Amino acid sequence: MDIFFDLRQKMVAEQIEARGIRDPRVLEAMRQVPRHRFVNSENWDHAYADGPLPTGFGQTISQPYIVALMTSLLHLQGSEKVLEIGTGSGYQAAILALLAREVFTVELYPELAERAEEVLRELGASNVRVIVADGSGGLPDLAPFQGILTTAAAPQVPLPLLEQLDLHGRLVIPVGDSQGQDLQVWEREPESGYELHQIAPVAFVPLRGTYGWKESEWKPR
Repeated sequence: MDIFFDLRQKMVAEQIEARGIRDPRVLEAMRQVPRHRFVNSENWDHAYADGPLPTGFGQTISQPYIVALMTSLLHLQGSEKVLEIGTGSGYQAAILALLAREVFTVELYPELAERAEEVLRELGASNVRVIVADGSGGLPDLAPFQGILTTAAAPQVPLPLLEQLDLHGRLVIPVGDSQGQDLQVWEREPESGYELHQIAPVAFVPLRGTYGWKESEWKPR
């Protein structure tokens, strides 16, 4: 539909480019992927608005700018194998599919994974594999990954995710509690081990699983 095409172009220009995202591949992916397909039809009017939207099970589809920012921090060139922790709606995986060679995305809730997989299949994202599992510790059998992106907040950086990074691979992850989180980038280096970059304050839902938050520990504002 032309209205959604126009809304995507406006979203990229006003919400993403205007805030400093310059990677042309990321911008083009954000222009291409129909965000409205990843939200319920009653939210289509808000699909390209500057904010997150609910997807069920207490999860959200992130603000477009945050999706673009986190994606750009991976520095993808097109040949990478990427791991996403927290499939949610599948929107982030669809963006990654246009930028990487292969994407593995892990979702804890089977219903969310099934819905995301269906939309990704309909959109032709054939290089994405959706896995239902506790992804907080990554996918060691498929490592190493050149990029890992976590779409939920961890109490601290899970060591298994760091260990599954390839040399010069990058992990993008929000770390913190319900009162506030920092978006971090960890890069694996040959001599120093890991280099940490603090990016910006963010607000994400909690990471669940072995290396995530227990429900009793996450205290909402």
